[in-house]
Amino acid sequence: MLLTRTIPVLLLHGHGLNKTRQFDYWKYLGDPVNAVRIFNEKEVDELIVLDIDASREGFGPRIKEIVELAGECFMPMCYGGGITDLEQIKRLLSEGIEKVSLNTAVHTTPSLVEKAARDFGSQSVVVSIDVRRNADGRYSVFSNCGRKDRGIDPVAFAVQAKNLGAGEIMLYDIDRDGMKNGYNLELIKAVSDAVDIPVIACGGAGRLEHLSEAISAGAHAVAAGSLFVLIGRLDAVLISYPPQADLEKLYAGSGVFA
Repeated sequence: MLLTRTIPVLLLHGHGLNKTRQFDYWKYLGDPVNAVRIFNEKEVDELIVLDIDASREGFGPRIKEIVELAGECFMPMCYGGGITDLEQIKRLLSEGIEKVSLNTAVHTTPSLVEKAARDFGSQSVVVSIDVRRNADGRYSVFSNCGRKDRGIDPVAFAVQAKNLGAGEIMLYDIDRDGMKNGYNLELIKAVSDAVDIPVIACGGAGRLEHLSEAISAGAHAVAAGSLFVLIGRLDAVLISYPPQADLEKLYAGSGVFA
């Protein structure tokens, strides 16, 4: 049985689906509902949907749009963006969202992670850690869609998130986002070695081999945007996902089979 999850990431900007490069340079991809329907047909393991406007603009989850997506989604869906309180999490989970991803709120209200884990279970709480090199050349945790340097070491922050009750860590390398040059294997290993909860690697996948490299480095799951929504040198829009048989072959040497 294949244990590793291979997860497309969909970014909501405005009322459409977009893809970023290093959390900037947005490229419009189309209707998110259409993308979800295609991923249903391709039987993806899980889906992560992030509203990249919510934290930037300071508004909460757009419940109506999220519920519409969840209603179309046949696979587990994780949603992140603008979540600031327990009632929002309760509403999202009651509407069919499997997990919530918390990012900026972890810095402003860390008790939210504890309360959500207590009320809904750690398995429903993902802490997303956005990382990039700061002006000093060191890895640092950023929030507010990569705009605010928190000055925190990502490994230490991952441990803190785990201790607060997070069931998973989504480790997102901003510098590699949309660059298609591979995951940050050094960072993945450091964080995975420091916590005993699943780590989802994100940022940098450009070909299938990059997925298995991240798993070999210690990630428990791999997430990607460009790999599953763009194709070719000119980044033409194409929603795709490899067949499960191909994923089994890909991960065969990574020790992820039961």
